[in-house]
Amino acid sequence: MRPLTTILSLLLLLPGIAGYGKVLRTGRGEQFEKITQALLAAQPHDTIIVQAGTYKEGNIVITKPVSLLGKKYPVIDGEKKFENISVKADSVLIDGFRIINSGTSSIVDYAGVRICNRHFVTISNNILEDCFFGIYSQYGVNCTISGNKLAAHQVEEQQSGNGIHCWKSDSLKIIGNTVSGHRDGIYFEFVTNSVIWRNVSHHNMRYGLHFMFSNSDMYAANVFENNGAGVAVMFSNHVKMFHNYFRENWGDAAYGLLLKEISDSYIDGNCFDRNTSGIFLEGVSRVEMYRNLFKENGWGLKIQASCMEIVLKENNFVSNTFDVGTNGSLVLNTFTNNYWDKYEGYDLNRNKIGDVPYRPVSMYSIIVEKNPPAMILFRSLITSLMDRSEKVLPSLTPENLKDPNPLMKPVKL
Repeated sequence: MRPLTTILSLLLLLPGIAGYGKVLRTGRGEQFEKITQALLAAQPHDTIIVQAGTYKEGNIVITKPVSLLGKKYPVIDGEKKFENISVKADSVLIDGFRIINSGTSSIVDYAGVRICNRHFVTISNNILEDCFFGIYSQYGVNCTISGNKLAAHQVEEQQSGNGIHCWKSDSLKIIGNTVSGHRDGIYFEFVTNSVIWRNVSHHNMRYGLHFMFSNSDMYAANVFENNGAGVAVMFSNHVKMFHNYFRENWGDAAYGLLLKEISDSYIDGNCFDRNTSGIFLEGVSRVEMYRNLFKENGWGLKIQASCMEIVLKENNFVSNTFDVGTNGSLVLNTFTNNYWDKYEGYDLNRNKIGDVPYRPVSMYSIIVEKNPPAMILFRSLITSLMDRSEKVLPSLTPENLKDPNPLMKPVKL
């Protein structure tokens, strides 16, 4: 996209007019009252400056490679009836708008901004409020969604779409957005080779981030806080999860991170803080977890018997109610060199590794896994006696689920 051409004149808002501002197309300095008029007159790679004001023009369809720049956040109002902007050209930039009140439907996925089978589209620095779907990438390739603030206020999942919704797309960059109040904050389905970086997804009804059938993606340095559940990664492989924060995701079926039927992935340097379960794993294979912090969760890690070839190394488990929970006795995974604050062993040779293996699954956690009402006995004398006796004479806890080399001090993350 070529740089801005010379602006012949700058137009100010007409005083006292509450409807349209002025639209300026660079190059010849032409003036228009509507964005659609400026788009019709624009040449490929022109830049259209939209002055502050409110624009109610139905669905604005962009069919040319242009830059659409807002001054002082002009409002594009869908009036609860229309999709606000549909991008049907490559190399389009939309920057600096307040996009509000898209249509809502149980049949049509109306969006604040939709990318329709296009390449090199950039949606940046916009405010999207009360849109059914916020930004929707449909067959988008090499597109960038960055610096946007998306907020919705629906209270039921079926009446709300996703904040950033990506379907059958490739090589996307989702960077520095803030998303709240949607069904899922960020949603990937059949999306490959994409990056989700430095976003904040909070107070969404279902998931902060939701992966389905999306391979070879990475999400890093994001915050997922106070969602129905933090992140769900399902039916995917080769996913990299680095340096994210999963905080305050509480509820009967809430997790910091839910992994279901995924393989060949990496979880490194993340913080799981005050979630019902830090990570819940089911049908997971060949996943490596290094240098993560599990702090003040109900369960630090819940790993089902259907998981195998998982390596858990150099992680810190601090102040969790239960460090690890499982539903079976067969263990085909590796735990080693982790720090457990409940470890009471010793280190006679002072090599900073405990001389006695640590078994993170307590007898009481197994009973609670099978009979949740038993949680009423939490912190009672009888549960303490059961756990103590199980450590002396293990009978119910899985024999192979142990850390043979527990660390005496936390790993520096």
